[in-house]
Amino acid sequence: MSPDTVTGPDGTQRCAWVGGDPEYLRYHDEEWGVPLHGDRALFEKLTLEGFQAGLSWITILRKRPRFREAFSGFEPEIVARFGDADVERLMADAGIVRNRAKIGAAISNARIVADMAFGELDDLLWSFAPRATRPRPASLADLPATTPESAAASKELLRRGFRFVGPTTMYALMQSAGMVDDHVAGCWRAEQPFAADAAVAASPLEHGATRAEPDALWTRTDDQPG
Repeated sequence: MSPDTVTGPDGTQRCAWVGGDPEYLRYHDEEWGVPLHGDRALFEKLTLEGFQAGLSWITILRKRPRFREAFSGFEPEIVARFGDADVERLMADAGIVRNRAKIGAAISNARIVADMAFGELDDLLWSFAPRATRPRPASLADLPATTPESAAASKELLRRGFRFVGPTTMYALMQSAGMVDDHVAGCWRAEQPFAADAAVAASPLEHGATRAEPDALWTRTDDQPG
């Protein structure tokens, strides 16, 4: 067996980062690399990727249900109205990551999104999806931490005033939102058609469509708030 894949309890080969955690297994099979559209869904993803900086993804994944409750379903227009009392409420909530800078960034980013036109965030993020066909990663070592596209996305979002959107965070978002497909060779998901290639070639979903909402995986330490 390749060190880059692991055999699950069902006998299925998956990317080795799944390990034996049932929640990771479900996430890998149902979410990671599945094309995601919709301003609200992508705002949630952008926010949670920012909260992951410096932490392991499993921490965020296990806290995600509470994050959704605490952040009003990640509706940008609602989060944009959060004030000082909400910040203190969130800082007292042990069910989320209690980091004042990240909470402040989430609210600030929501205000930017709330001022955007309907569908603009979706169009903006997907505009950085690679257009060229990518070779299937042969191993976990082939997965980059950043790409020219993620660096360009980070630069544009920072220019617009977004925070906690460094190149590594943006590449993790691209992986999780299906803008790229980084399931390694030998993983059962690698046997499926390239989700990202199909998504880029096809017409986009109607903005706001509900989809499975994947998220990034690894601990990140190099992204700082803009």
